[in-house]
Amino acid sequence: MQNKLITLIGILAFITAMHACRKAEPFPDEQLDERMSGGDATVFDEGGGAFGHAVPGMNWRDEEVHDLGDKLFEAPFVTAPAPLYAGLGPVYNSRNCASCHIGDGRGKPPVNNEPMQSMFLKLALHGIDQHGAPMGVPGFGGQLQDKAIAGVQPEGTAQVTYAFFNITLADGKEVQLRNPQYSIINTYMAMPSGVITSARVANPLVGLGLLETIEEHSILKHADENDLDGDGISGKPNYVYDYIHKKSHVLGRFGWKASSADVKTQTAKALNGDMGITTSLFPQKSAHGQEQMKAAFMQTPYDLHDTMWQAVSFYTKTLAVPARRNTGDAVVKAGQAIFKNIDCAKCHVDVHMTQTNVAFAPLSGQVIRPYTDMLLHDMGAGLADAYPEFEASGNEWRTAPLWGLGLTQRVSGHTYLLHDGRARNVTEAILWHGGEAEASKQKFVQLNTGERNALLKFLGSL
Repeated sequence: MQNKLITLIGILAFITAMHACRKAEPFPDEQLDERMSGGDATVFDEGGGAFGHAVPGMNWRDEEVHDLGDKLFEAPFVTAPAPLYAGLGPVYNSRNCASCHIGDGRGKPPVNNEPMQSMFLKLALHGIDQHGAPMGVPGFGGQLQDKAIAGVQPEGTAQVTYAFFNITLADGKEVQLRNPQYSIINTYMAMPSGVITSARVANPLVGLGLLETIEEHSILKHADENDLDGDGISGKPNYVYDYIHKKSHVLGRFGWKASSADVKTQTAKALNGDMGITTSLFPQKSAHGQEQMKAAFMQTPYDLHDTMWQAVSFYTKTLAVPARRNTGDAVVKAGQAIFKNIDCAKCHVDVHMTQTNVAFAPLSGQVIRPYTDMLLHDMGAGLADAYPEFEASGNEWRTAPLWGLGLTQRVSGHTYLLHDGRARNVTEAILWHGGEAEASKQKFVQLNTGERNALLKFLGSL
């Protein structure tokens, strides 16, 4: 009897071990809880702080690093020398990260002639640098800095004006769109001819760590650069330079044109370009090469030590995703069906799965719903800016993740959308879609009032 019991225990142990060694399999779609946009990295908060929560499940050490990164993210940097937060400038766009990413959400264009605060102009000349990135402008670099510390002149001031036109929807509703035009005035020196500009607002930060953890093959399976299936949609990856590992042809994931391979690089770029803060990754000031650049502005070795830069990066990587709302509402469900029927889901792909990450369990093996394919798409002449980044043309933009979309007003205090905030609401954003999305836009135009309202209510639930 004892031998039989031992044998039975052994068999059960073997079965348990075999089950534990099996690879995780995705749940069938109908078994997923659609509220859980970030899988286990989802938080239930519909208020103004919905984008500011750490992912659940971190140990106390990770929570300490996250909190340190949060403090640095909020901290106003100052001119060196200073005991804390030193190294601002000498030219810059903002004193801290939080003023661009409003509530950890998206930035907005200037309103009523106010100065640009969470928006800036990228600059380039035709050509590429040694890494395949856009060629900076002599005396101005790759971004127009419109502020400066004492004794230094800002590089210039960006101005935006709008031309307005109307689109009539099938039910007779008139929608006014605004087309931005940008100019640069009060430059500290003459700007070379042929400068290409691209206006950008800050992207929301929720779920960045999850997007970084999606398996590369899971992204590439949605690519169809030559439109072999003939559906008019030909998403392609942007392959970029990996500044951390010094490698070319690495999949880009972050930024409006997927021009950064990882969160750490994106963070270091923003610190340098927006605030003039140097790191070991980008050790030169954004004003490097300018006549007004002085040796006194240089810090040794860098403005921000690696531990501090990595803490800011870790903070942005570990921001949780707010849960979806009203998933059981009949109108929301109808809008979700319309979203798929008019082919929005071909680019705004709903479900992905993150890879196994034994080093950081909170983001590991999560079924997530970001509503993006992470690929570049030709969005047509209306949104084109003539500004290429690595393999992205001026017409091409990364599919924007839609999670958190419905909370933008509560979190960031506005509803401006698209790369330059030209769209004042979701309807305008859809109507700016062209190129590969032209057919879907025309289907949207043809919706009746009830169908359109259902679709908008669905998008508001994300």
